[in-house]
Formats: sequence, structure tokens, C-alpha cells
Amino acid sequence: MSSILVIGYDARTVPGLDAEAIHSGVEAELERLREQGVHASLALVVADGSAEGVMRDALSQRDWDVVVVGAGIRRPDELVGLFEEVVECVRRFAPGAKVAFNTHPGDTAEAALRHL
Repeated sequence: MSSILVIGYDARTVPGLDAEAIHSGVEAELERLREQGVHASLALVVADGSAEGVMRDALSQRDWDVVVVGAGIRRPDELVGLFEEVVECVRRFAPGAKVAFNTHPGDTAEAALRHL
């Protein structure tokens, strides 16, 4: 069974975002992957110093085939440090995984499936 981990920014920590809509979109994509026989999980991080521990725990759960880094981590300039931390953690804790990038919650499965 193929396995995919999505690392996303926890939208609940960003004022003014519709966190429930974002989370629902990602969960729908994870379910879409599961329906195709893929093990799919989500790890949510924030830029408060806890991200490495969250990612280390998630990345160490299994051998991941693909790790999708969410657009919410890559796009805001103020999160470039967190983006670098995510890439470094994937490199260290899941060196065999391919890395994929989505552009919004609704194309997460597509981003992951490009690399399976």
C-alpha cells in the first residue's frame, strides 16, 4: 500500500481564515486517496517552535512514499523559515520520500498522485 503524508499549516491559528473550510478540503482529499487504497495522513504545524517535533513524529510513523507540503507553508513570505524547516525535516526523517506541493487544499491528492 502506498503512503502519503500531508504537512500543512494549522489554519486555526490564522485570524480571518475559514479554517473549517480549509480543513474540510484537505480531509476530503485524504479520503479520496484512501478510497484509492492509499494510506494518507495529515500533520499540522505552526511557526511556534513546535513544528520539528510534530514533523519528526509524523515522518517517523512509517516509510512514506510521498510527502506533500501544503501551499499555506510555502506561499507566505513570513513563513519561509518554516518552509525551510519542513524541507529539512523531510530530508532527515523521510529521506526516501518524494516531495510534492499542492496549490490549494483541493488539489492535494493530485499533487501526491503525480509521484506514485
